[in-house]
Amino acid sequence: MTPKTLRRAVEALDSFNVETPSWGFADTGTRFGKFFQDAAAIDMNDKLADAGQVHALTGCCPTVAVHVLWDFVKGEDPAKVGRLARKHGVKIGAINPNLFQDQEYKWGSFGHNDPAVRRRALKHCYDSVDIMKATGSEYLSLWFADGTNYPGQNSIRERKGYFESCLKSLHNRLAPGQTMLVEYKPFEPAFYATDIADWGMALLYAKKAGPRAKVLVDTGHHYNATNIEQIVAWLLDENMLGGFHFNDRKYADDDLTLGSIDPYQIFRIFHEIHSYASDHGKMPKIAYMVDQSHNEKAKVEAMIQTVVMAQELYAKAAIVDHDALRAAQAKNNVIDAELQLKKAFFTDVTPALAKWRKANKLPADPLAEHRRQGYEKKAAADRRARRQAMGITRGGSFA
Repeated sequence: MTPKTLRRAVEALDSFNVETPSWGFADTGTRFGKFFQDAAAIDMNDKLADAGQVHALTGCCPTVAVHVLWDFVKGEDPAKVGRLARKHGVKIGAINPNLFQDQEYKWGSFGHNDPAVRRRALKHCYDSVDIMKATGSEYLSLWFADGTNYPGQNSIRERKGYFESCLKSLHNRLAPGQTMLVEYKPFEPAFYATDIADWGMALLYAKKAGPRAKVLVDTGHHYNATNIEQIVAWLLDENMLGGFHFNDRKYADDDLTLGSIDPYQIFRIFHEIHSYASDHGKMPKIAYMVDQSHNEKAKVEAMIQTVVMAQELYAKAAIVDHDALRAAQAKNNVIDAELQLKKAFFTDVTPALAKWRKANKLPADPLAEHRRQGYEKKAAADRRARRQAMGITRGGSFA
């Protein structure tokens, strides 16, 4: 790396944070069953302890996304969870309502044709906004399983109207400084018409809801041939990109660790963000979050691996020579323009990561330090004993 690119990469890392998800530390599985790990978190304290471990080693994961039904005890002050998070060196990040688990949502939540179910879903989201206020959270992250499986099952336009009304009502509950993120997904569990199936639908819903609503891009929620960085560029240009859920996938929504399949795609996404910042003189405000299902990899190790990969790809994208790139683009010099991206992508940014970690008193190799500390082994022994004491059995139950 040249002194100039080294400086640019280090400066980029200074402002790059990634939020870890509480559910990424607990037992997870596929739709066929759960696969257990002894070190998997049992309760909220465990989840926040694991998140604190990741932040302590990487230095860029100060917040933890939480799921309302999974992480808060009904009737208890949600501020208690906020205090517990601070005890482990992190803060509560995005609040995720749960609008897909209960039986009432078989036919949908915001898109349900029964107004009583829609009111129930809205009440849960209003309660989630109250939790945001109690914990100091800035983001309400919304994903809906709503949709239909068969032609003629419901009126597509009526469901669209229900969603517009509910999202606007929810937006009006937000306090200043709070943002509502609308996520999209092309299919699953709705295989005919998902109510928010792509970024265009999410964009329209967010714009109609109000100025504090933005679009959330999950890198796994796309068909294989989708040009995700083009979507990112459009949302940036419309000032509607609110956040990401980071994962990787081979087919669709596989929730694999970031960069495990296609690191160049993530680099290209980051490049669009850095390019926008270069043109506008400042970096856009974006919530970077992890959303992965660690069924085979050790959970904390997988989270560290993803975060370190995100830092590396973000640093690589930061050193693209935008002047040279624009000069090549102006001449329609396709090869030289492409080579500017390839040059940055194939640059070894290890010196920048090492300098940044040293300056922030972090281990040179977060994963190696995690293993050296024996955190996973200690957590496994402690949590195995606690499960036995609590009488928790873990069979091959359907997930």
